[in-house]
Amino acid sequence: MEALTILVINPGSTSTKIAVYENRKQIFLTNIKHTMEELSVFNSIADQYEFRKNTITEEIKKAGIDIDSLKIIVGRGGLLKPIEGGVYQVNDKMVYDIHHPMGEHESNLGGLIAFELAKEIGNNVKAIIVDPTCVDELEEISRISGMPELPRRSFLHTLNQRAVARTYAKDIGKRYEEINVIVAHMGGGTSVGAHKKGIIVDVNNGLNGDGPMSPERTGGLPVGQLVELCFSGKFTKPEILKKIKGKGGLVAYLGTSDAIEIEKRIEAGDEQSKLIYQAMAYQVAKEIGALSTVLKGQVDGILLTGGIAYSDFIVNEITERVKHIGPVKIYPGEGEMEALAMNGYLALTQEIEVKEYK
Repeated sequence: MEALTILVINPGSTSTKIAVYENRKQIFLTNIKHTMEELSVFNSIADQYEFRKNTITEEIKKAGIDIDSLKIIVGRGGLLKPIEGGVYQVNDKMVYDIHHPMGEHESNLGGLIAFELAKEIGNNVKAIIVDPTCVDELEEISRISGMPELPRRSFLHTLNQRAVARTYAKDIGKRYEEINVIVAHMGGGTSVGAHKKGIIVDVNNGLNGDGPMSPERTGGLPVGQLVELCFSGKFTKPEILKKIKGKGGLVAYLGTSDAIEIEKRIEAGDEQSKLIYQAMAYQVAKEIGALSTVLKGQVDGILLTGGIAYSDFIVNEITERVKHIGPVKIYPGEGEMEALAMNGYLALTQEIEVKEYK
């Protein structure tokens, strides 16, 4: 059988991860670093696409890979309009929405770069995105917030959450669509989702809204006090938004989002660091407990994932509080490149539907 060559593109804030797979085997992986000086010349994240695209093609050529051999290019999806989960072909409508996004996020570049590269290569190369951040499968009841002008919105680590949920289902000999699980992705931001028979029916806004605090984000806040702060005259709107996302959470209390550094402080006897770190775990556990009611107590597994899931301290703190709800399984790290590549392969072999973005 002819080798199906797949390029995976996963943009980060100051780096771009790329990988090349032949069928299901990874043959190349690198993480291209971008300096703040390089990125500062661009007015928006979308404006970076040509710069990042050129660095990607240079790295592929240096690796001795024939770019014309690519059959599909898989980009990490970004902040588009709310859509159901799955694989989507990048089309002109999606490109327009990337240039007019619901929010600025580096993941928006994944689909755009994939689209432009595929167009340059030709040969019917497909460009797709998989389970973007904006996936919205919420049940209607979960959208109600208490203020009609502010419905709850779905922003989460869809790609990683769904990948580990599928892995767990396979581990216990079932299909993802047969089980109920709660997945907590803990990274720079934290999203905790209730997966009911293959659908993410409820999740906190992991971008800049509710839920647990994280290394860089506040999560849910006392609303009245937040309003008072906003109108205190001490901060501008951009400063408040930065305090919520970027300078919130662990950074606000401890001056760092580095979990390794914080755990070193705790080992050295820093009680304040221990309290704040425990509080983050406490809030994740509370969110898991709340979502267990969404699933009416029928929880087949609680899955902890993301970079923070490498921390035994955090994992143990959460497990002690939620183990009565269901079995706890740890899947540390992101696993995004593998998940993107797998979906690219399944799209090429027509084992998964490639949806049209409308």
